[in-house]
Amino acid sequence: MGVWESILGKDGRRFVKRKDSDAGEHGRALEELRSSMYSDFHTSEGAKRQQQRLCGPFVAMTFNFIVAVGIIMANKVVMGTVGFNFPVALSLIHYVTSWLLMAIFKALSLLPASPPSKATPFSSLFVLGVVMALATGLANVSLQHNSVGFYQMAKIAVTPTIVLAEFMLFSKKVSLQKVITLGIVSVGVAVATVTDLEFNFFGACVALAWIVPSAVNKILWSSMQQTGNWTALALMWKTSPITIFFFIVLMPLLDPPGVLSFGWNWNNVAAIIISALFGFLLQWSGALALGATSATSHVVLGQFKTCVIMLGGYIFFNSDPGMVSLFGAVVALCGMSFYTYLNLRDSKESSAAAMKQLLPKQNSFSLKPKTIIDEEDNTDAINPV
Repeated sequence: MGVWESILGKDGRRFVKRKDSDAGEHGRALEELRSSMYSDFHTSEGAKRQQQRLCGPFVAMTFNFIVAVGIIMANKVVMGTVGFNFPVALSLIHYVTSWLLMAIFKALSLLPASPPSKATPFSSLFVLGVVMALATGLANVSLQHNSVGFYQMAKIAVTPTIVLAEFMLFSKKVSLQKVITLGIVSVGVAVATVTDLEFNFFGACVALAWIVPSAVNKILWSSMQQTGNWTALALMWKTSPITIFFFIVLMPLLDPPGVLSFGWNWNNVAAIIISALFGFLLQWSGALALGATSATSHVVLGQFKTCVIMLGGYIFFNSDPGMVSLFGAVVALCGMSFYTYLNLRDSKESSAAAMKQLLPKQNSFSLKPKTIIDEEDNTDAINPV
């Protein structure tokens, strides 16, 4: 040590200490970064914060809208061109594909962590898995056995069902302005889309049976993500096996026979796989949208998609749905715009109220530290280094 002291001198020893201190600070910074990244990917709280930061309401709903348009085109090819008229079996293929993709994510440590099992009882996950199977399976069967107009009427009935269910389950109230706005949206969508109301007894029973599971499915997806530390992918991973099991049960009851004897050639399989990939993206984007907004907003997004597709076909592809349908679509879009404005206003008011509650606490905590800082400044002035 004496040799190094004689070579480096006093200034050299200070330089070495400074380097050691800088290396220690860099090491601590890297350790903090590593622990932060571990928290973001391997804890349910961190994963939820990442989802909220990266996927807000606008991003989630835009993602869901784009994927919904894509799966409509993919399913038209599968159900029309390919002729795969087995809606429940197609839903089963979608969810099995989703589960396999999430299994790959989990093997690569890319799947967000789930909350502890004690935080959410298995009964809640089981109910969500069951209603998801019923909502998806019955929706496809209803579309197959009902006219488009009757199917749209059933979809419109989901909105008041969600409002009533949230009031009964969570005592959640909706303002009179929102009720009137949702009524205008529903009437506009009905005028735009309900052009035929052909009645089929079996189809009507399926449509009525679908309304309640569809509403409960959206409510549970939204509430479980907003009240617990669930992310969309983590909740999908836990509930998909339950949904797959019930699809297997529903398939022989609701699908026509002959799925095994279908022409499983390469072209048909490729079309079904593309549809399944869109199905995974639709399930994920829908869960993100429900976690970022609400069940009612997600239904309004679906109605917005219907109106935009109709107006887009009229503007870009010279389709002619009729002036009455176009007028209904415009009225619905105006109602949706006002509903969005009401949601943004309520969000700003709630944020402002939360800030007002935090300000007195911050002021009370900031008084004492300010005195300590002043004392430290005076000490530094009296005893300069």
